[in-house]
Amino acid sequence: MKNIIENAKYKLEIFDDLNPTDPREFDNLGTMVCFHNRYTFGDETELKSSDFSSWEELENYLYKSEDALIVIPVFLYEHSGLYINTTGFSCPWDSGQIGFIYTSKENIRKKYGCKRISRKLKESISEILCSEVSLYNDYLSGDVYGFSVTDKESGEEIISSYGFYGTDYLGNGMFDYVSEYFTKLELEVIWWIILLATKL
Repeated sequence: MKNIIENAKYKLEIFDDLNPTDPREFDNLGTMVCFHNRYTFGDETELKSSDFSSWEELENYLYKSEDALIVIPVFLYEHSGLYINTTGFSCPWDSGQIGFIYTSKENIRKKYGCKRISRKLKESISEILCSEVSLYNDYLSGDVYGFSVTDKESGEEIISSYGFYGTDYLGNGMFDYVSEYFTKLELEVIWWIILLATKL
């Protein structure tokens, strides 16, 4: 997929990143424990699905044995693609829970240099864990992009980059790269084209 927009001086192409980095390789705050009979999701751990008789048993294990501060369920929807979230999907046939994302109290104390974990910090950490799942969803669903900016007069490529997750052009950082050449409105137009194309 390529989407092109031009102004008086420059041409912007946005295209699929066909070889994105798995975001579970990033320096994540959470650990994602997932079980599936056909796919490998999340982080590599020593835990096995056969060690637990239910999701509740696994959740209790994470709180007790891993000293988890927060444990959030992770759900999969498999239909013409793979999609995950932390809230569940409405389709009962093609979706279901595949695991949890969690972080330990020790990990938080080391990361934030605190002895006491406040309610506000806990809420912030919960948001971070959910955002990690959202980012992983972008990766699994192929919602990762690259771009190039070309000088129309010379035909020379000025700048290009890859690895922009999701369609929030402000949040994923793409606008920071192209703001010298295109306005927010111009970039918003091309992202609307991309969003409409994915719904067709």
